[in-house]
Amino acid sequence: MATLGNPKETIEILNKYHFVFRKKYGQNFLIDTHVLGKIIKAAGVTKDDMVLEVGPGIGTLTQYLCGAAGEVVAVEIDKTLIPILEDTLSSYNNITIMNEDILKIDINKLVQEKNNGKPVKIVANLPYYITTPIIMGLLETHVPVDNITVMVQKEVAERMQSGPGSKDYGALSLAVQYYADPYIAANVPPNCFIPRPKVGSAVIRLSLHKDRPVKVKDEKLMFQIIRASFNQRRKTLVNGLNNGTEINLPKETIAEAVGRLDVSPSIRGEALTLEQFARLSDIIYDKIHHS
Repeated sequence: MATLGNPKETIEILNKYHFVFRKKYGQNFLIDTHVLGKIIKAAGVTKDDMVLEVGPGIGTLTQYLCGAAGEVVAVEIDKTLIPILEDTLSSYNNITIMNEDILKIDINKLVQEKNNGKPVKIVANLPYYITTPIIMGLLETHVPVDNITVMVQKEVAERMQSGPGSKDYGALSLAVQYYADPYIAANVPPNCFIPRPKVGSAVIRLSLHKDRPVKVKDEKLMFQIIRASFNQRRKTLVNGLNNGTEINLPKETIAEAVGRLDVSPSIRGEALTLEQFARLSDIIYDKIHHS
């Protein structure tokens, strides 16, 4: 069995199976053993862990995961990769390969069946177009997860860990930081992949909070407010919320709510911290329910 992780073996296995890259799945396979080691280290995988891998591709990282973890479940959407995975992972007995769409799987059920409901570690090399829905899906469904270590486009990783006032700060930053502590473990240049992506990538680890950094009366409302305030970045927070369809309150009521934060009336959403959004959300919640 070929040990993958360098260009030669990767090309050989792709040729053996006449594999054709499919643009719709945004496939880029890692060919750098140094980076593979960094991912395992960042995720902190041990023999006590069950790892859920999203998008194993031809099994390059999966081989490393099988060597480090107690149990690995690899979920691959592209059915043409399944025979390749069965080949490249044939010498491991702690792997389950699923030909499924991760967005359609009941992960809570899977974790219950495979790991007795104990927290799992999630590792993924995600195509750019689906990064946010997958990560948010994992965070919002409250699956028992210790950490999520993912390879994403570098600018997405930077967005996840940026703070108020920076151009990268937005709804994704706040959502990720509400659920987890983001840490960029490695920057990965395009030449570490076949085919080469046009942009740099980064490995980011999201360690899930045991307790949320803020308490809110209505989580959903807080995220509606966050989204509305970033939908029109250049507008003031009051105008952004007033123009959004999510909050049905008169403009003066919104202005009064923002005023209670002791900030400038012309403040923009991008200047608010997560704590301030949580406070604003509770103020607006009270106004909606007591109006």
